[in-house]
Amino acid sequence: MKKFNLQPSLLQIIYLIINIALFAVIIYVPYLITGPFRVTEKLIIQEGLIEGSLLAILFVIIVLMLNLYKKEAQKQKREIQKVIDEKAATKEQLDESTKYIGQLNVQIQEVKAIFNTSNRFPLTKSDLKKAFTFFSDRVFGIVNTNWVLFRIISNSTQKTISEQFETRQGFTSNYPHIGNKKIVEEQSCPSFTTIISSSPNVDILSCCVLPVAQISTEERVFIQAIINELTMMFVLFNYTYQDKAAKGY
Repeated sequence: MKKFNLQPSLLQIIYLIINIALFAVIIYVPYLITGPFRVTEKLIIQEGLIEGSLLAILFVIIVLMLNLYKKEAQKQKREIQKVIDEKAATKEQLDESTKYIGQLNVQIQEVKAIFNTSNRFPLTKSDLKKAFTFFSDRVFGIVNTNWVLFRIISNSTQKTISEQFETRQGFTSNYPHIGNKKIVEEQSCPSFTTIISSSPNVDILSCCVLPVAQISTEERVFIQAIINELTMMFVLFNYTYQDKAAKGY
C-alpha cells in the first residue's frame, strides 16, 4: 500500500502564512481606508479608488506568489526525482558490482581448483589427455564459450606437438583451423581469442583458443594462469616420457 506524506513542507508553510497575511490585509482594507486621500488641494484620490488600487496590488502579489510557489515546487520535485534517479543508479551499480564479485569468486574457485588438484603430474598420454580435459572444464567455468582448443607448439619448428579440442557438454562444433604461425607471431584471428603462455625459458608455446572476439581482463588473467600451469605440466610430462623411452620402459 502506498504511503502518503501528509506533513507539509517548509515551502508550503511559508506560502500559507503569506497568503493568510495577504487575505487579512484584503479583508481589513475597508477599515484601513476611512476617507479620501488628499495629494494636493486639487488632487484628491477618492476612498473607493484607493481601496480598488490596493486590492488590485494585493491580487497581483497573490498571483506572483502563486507562480513563485509553483516554480519552487517544480524545482523541489525535480531535485527529489534526481535523488530518486541517483539512488536507483547507485542500486543498479551495486547490483552489478555484486554480480561481478560473484562471477569473480567463481573464477577464483576455478583457478584454486586447478592448483589444488594438479599436484600429480601426468605420467602417460592418457593422463595428459585427462589433464587437457580438466583444464578445458576450468575454462568453461570461467568463460561463457562452447568450445576450447589447447595446443602445444614447438618454438623452433612452429609445429604442433600436442593439442586437444573440447566442447561444452550438450554442444557440438567443427574443429577450428588456425595456423601455428598466427599463434606464434601473435597475429589477430577474427572471431577468436588466443591466449599464449608466458614462459620464456622453455622451447614450447602453449595456447588456448576460444570462439569469442573479446574476453575481460580478469578472464584473461585466469586463463593465463591455466596456460602457464599447462606448460609446466607438459614440460615435466615430456621429460618423464622421454626419460622412460630412453630407458626402454
